[in-house]
Amino acid sequence: VRAAVFTLCTIAGPADAQAVDPARFPSKPIRLVVPFPPSGSNDIIARFVALQMSARLGQQVIVDNRPGADGIIGTELVARSAADGHTLLLVSRTYTMNPALHKLPYDPITSFAPVALLASGPNVITTTPSLPVKTLKDLIALAKAKPGQLHYSSSGIGGFNHFSGELFKMMAGVNITHIPYKGGGPAILDVMSGQVEMTFGTLTQGLPHIRSGKLKALGVGSAKRASALPGVPTVAESAVPGYESSMWWGILSPTGVPTPILTKLNTEINAILREPEMIQRLTAEAAEPFIDTPAAFGTLIANDIAQWSRVAKQTGIKSE
Repeated sequence: VRAAVFTLCTIAGPADAQAVDPARFPSKPIRLVVPFPPSGSNDIIARFVALQMSARLGQQVIVDNRPGADGIIGTELVARSAADGHTLLLVSRTYTMNPALHKLPYDPITSFAPVALLASGPNVITTTPSLPVKTLKDLIALAKAKPGQLHYSSSGIGGFNHFSGELFKMMAGVNITHIPYKGGGPAILDVMSGQVEMTFGTLTQGLPHIRSGKLKALGVGSAKRASALPGVPTVAESAVPGYESSMWWGILSPTGVPTPILTKLNTEINAILREPEMIQRLTAEAAEPFIDTPAAFGTLIANDIAQWSRVAKQTGIKSE
């Protein structure tokens, strides 16, 4: 039902939104709000896409970083913006986790309309090289032999990495102690140095350290093996059937943007994602283009919100 509501939001909205002339869109620069700091995966993806959108739409697409409160501050800003297509929001899968942890100043489904998916990339389970395990089955066996004595780092309480770790613990039936950090960088550094045994993180962030031998990759969270690490099995195939935890990125608009504008944005963005240069850039960041319709994107968001709410309830994840 919620997925259907999300789809309907692409055609319903304030009356003043209908005053926008889709034929003249865009009539001014477009602001793409990234509700996280610069240099992270959200910012990297946004800047790749913004550059290409500027060229195709004939108006500059400006990336506007508005970090704070797990992405809530920037997201609320867009929810309150004019529904004319000139203010957009870059979201990642973290967007669908916030409803499980926070009382939000917007509705994650009815306040926004899906515009386009951009890309996806798996999480990866990595350990410090000195940990005496070679496979995920070895890791699970070690964790069961030493309940609570192994530790995993994450970029913070309630984030994608934390949810990925708790989902793994629940499905694998292991007790591994969570250690939250303020950011993915510090979380990875302490695993590389051996201060913490393992971490859950995006492959985009971990790939350079895996290639250098500073991290040992045991499994990726995607449904199929990652092209950047073809020799590393998926978590589901190697040890925990049914486990899936991949990051995705996409673009939303405030509810009420006229359908022709949403259609134009979706068409142009999908064309960008098919360009060899864009595919190459995403692949270099251990991500892959994720092309779909706005309706399918809305269904994905609704399903993810339901999934992560269940995980939070079952594992006891709470915000700080």
